[in-house]
Amino acid sequence: MKLTVYPWQDREFVAVSGEATEGDDATQQTRELLQRFDNELRRLGLSLDNTVRTRLWGVDRDSRDQGGSERVRVLSAKARSASSSYISPHHFDSDTAKVAIDLLAMRPHEPHAEKFLKEYDPPIIPLRYLTYDSMAVLSGVTAVLPTLPDQLDNILPRIEASLSDAGCTWDDVVHVAFFLHRSQKLDDLRKLFSQRVPNHIPETEYAFVNGYSTPGKLIEVEATAKLPTA
Repeated sequence: MKLTVYPWQDREFVAVSGEATEGDDATQQTRELLQRFDNELRRLGLSLDNTVRTRLWGVDRDSRDQGGSERVRVLSAKARSASSSYISPHHFDSDTAKVAIDLLAMRPHEPHAEKFLKEYDPPIIPLRYLTYDSMAVLSGVTAVLPTLPDQLDNILPRIEASLSDAGCTWDDVVHVAFFLHRSQKLDDLRKLFSQRVPNHIPETEYAFVNGYSTPGKLIEVEATAKLPTA
């Protein structure tokens, strides 16, 4: 397990990541891993309630599905956060781990600051977005359409709509993460995104994966924004 504390956007963030080490199946492994994360966060005066984003990695589809279901159960109520999940056997070093998780927690400026959780209408498993101490964190967005350009033409307007609903625009986005299917080319993605979103994004992140929640998806896009001050 790796834990990193770092300043970003005038706040303190804690990133925790690791592979499961105990449990016979992905459900048990997810539960055990999140409990270890909570223990580490509490050493810093935080808890799973401070989670703003999680990424769950499964070694195969069954592991992704089981781990995702257990994540929903554990990270409920105040611990609910933006989320995404992937199938990526290349992500794993261990021969026994079925799931791995990256968790991002934030220490707010105001000790009693509360998350605002925005669901999709009708609600689905992922949260649409959350706002927390002037940060807006969107869950990963995907689409099932024939080509990568088709999917981006569906995904990016939906992200823009969520940003608008949260009170910001692409100009306020401080980080975008792209999780691209291994069958696709990174240069194509970069060109397509720059054509559709000409705004300067301070930070971008790219990773390759083998699959998502549903076959046919070619990319998942996460966005994080800082809400403009009044």
